Amino acid sequence: MSADTEVGTPKIREKGRLMSASEIERTLVRLAHEIVEKNNGGENLGLVGIKRRGVPLAQRLGAMISKIEKHPIDTGVLDISFYRDDLSTSGPRPTVTPGTIGFDVTGRDIVLIDDVLYTGRTIRAALDALFDQGRPKSVQLLTLVDRGHRELPIEATYTGRSIPTSSREIIEVKLNEIDGQEQVLLVERMD
Repeated sequence: MSADTEVGTPKIREKGRLMSASEIERTLVRLAHEIVEKNNGGENLGLVGIKRRGVPLAQRLGAMISKIEKHPIDTGVLDISFYRDDLSTSGPRPTVTPGTIGFDVTGRDIVLIDDVLYTGRTIRAALDALFDQGRPKSVQLLTLVDRGHRELPIEATYTGRSIPTSSREIIEVKLNEIDGQEQVLLVERMD
């Protein structure tokens, strides 16, 4: 029995590849330069990746900005877990796992990094977690893909790609560090 026909498993069909590995790399290089330009360098900068796929993106961007600026850039992690049913009418409820980011955010220009911006609920929870750790000077949001459908008034400062989607479509970001492959796919639920 294939994964598509198992009971309880939603049927998904791949509609296309939106970004290849080289396109992801080029996009991150552009975003690294935008961050440096907007922040007048990297002196006061800290990058915080939202688990899961925001973390390797933050690490890659940190390495790129460190090369550009010729000094290390602090990179940290926010671990956000969901107790949610994505189809629930009561709405998803992001919750944050206690833990530290790994560096002091107080007085710093923080770039919060996630792979896909959708409803904005993940970012809302991440902001709460970030401010529980300290009081940044500023917070900017970076997302590899913005797919629209916001439920909260949250906008990315830096966007790799804006890709309008339907509610049946899903953006799947695959990164070598987590998935063993590197690409961004558009898939559609067939239920």
